[in-house]
Amino acid sequence: MSVRGWFGLDTRIWKVASTHLVVDAYTNMYAPLLPLLIPHLNLSLATAGTLAMAFQMANSVSQLGFGALADRWRPRALILGGPLLAVLVLSFVGMATSPLMLGAILVFGGFGGAAFHPPAAALVYRLADHRKGLAMSAHISGGSLGFALAPLVFVPVIARLGLQWSPIIMLPGLLALSWTLRQVPPMERPEAHERSSWASLRPAAVPLALLYFTVVLRTATSYGFMTFAPTLLTRRGLTIDQASAAVFLYLLTSGIGGFFGGPLADRFGPRRVMVATLVASVPFLALAPVLPPWGFAAMLAIGGLLLQSTLPVSVTFAQAVAKAGAATVSSLMMGFAWGMGSLAVPLIGMAADRFGINAALVGLSTVPLLAAGLAAALPSGRDQSEAPRPAAS
Repeated sequence: MSVRGWFGLDTRIWKVASTHLVVDAYTNMYAPLLPLLIPHLNLSLATAGTLAMAFQMANSVSQLGFGALADRWRPRALILGGPLLAVLVLSFVGMATSPLMLGAILVFGGFGGAAFHPPAAALVYRLADHRKGLAMSAHISGGSLGFALAPLVFVPVIARLGLQWSPIIMLPGLLALSWTLRQVPPMERPEAHERSSWASLRPAAVPLALLYFTVVLRTATSYGFMTFAPTLLTRRGLTIDQASAAVFLYLLTSGIGGFFGGPLADRFGPRRVMVATLVASVPFLALAPVLPPWGFAAMLAIGGLLLQSTLPVSVTFAQAVAKAGAATVSSLMMGFAWGMGSLAVPLIGMAADRFGINAALVGLSTVPLLAAGLAAALPSGRDQSEAPRPAAS
């Protein structure tokens, strides 16, 4: 029996979103801790980057495999076990005594996050009524909030106590999960007609491909600005703490944008919202690199709000057009697309080395126009987004 909570959504959706917050908080510890890990393990920048790529492959790209597994096996087991694995393993990041040990911690912890994301998104989609965009926005915004809070919550504790005390940070995560995971409802293995296969996805191949590359281009833009913004800001006179605060503002407003994107899609249609927000983000992102530091932070925050609003829209739209394999489709639009988009960051770095960070970021700001062009070729999606309201329990 469903119980309504905030915004009229099933309370179980908010519990899953809270779990998403915990998972994404723990999966965003590596980069903020690099200033401590590099001297501790004598890491070169190349090694640090290689470890980051390995973690991204485990945490994001492998979601495609876990999504297929969730559509065929026990999705509830992945929703319960994935967060526990991520919190327990990634909390030992400061205990690594070698780059190889650090890599093992990142990869196995990343698999925990990857196992959770596809079936969780599929569960939220099933629990939602006709407001599927709002439900997915709530879920994804939970993860965005956790991702943004991690540097402010975990890093100061570990910096004060020392890397060897990093396992202590698992306590708040386990405490939170003891509450949220208890609310995950029973989940049957998907029926045969609900499972994904190449045959089941083939009728939706064109819109799925357009959506996929839209998300890849959006992610490349977002990750590029997130990666190089601290360097640009510190070169312009801000302290590391101030630069971190600016990035936190960017991530926070991105999460807010993700929350409002879904309801707008429910009302105006997913294609219209994706095209409009992607195009609208370009002027703010293009203006940011030529402004003083705090002007940069303000424009980046607005651009991030618009850019991120497309994410929940693309996930729910893909689930609607595919008709089967909700977990697999979610993993395709989330982790797999995010991972592929993040692989463009080294190319952006090469452009920054050659032409300067300012020029590289201004050029990067035009990429959402390509994404908008792909989104404009999608079907309107109004028939998918306006599913009939189910009977009350």
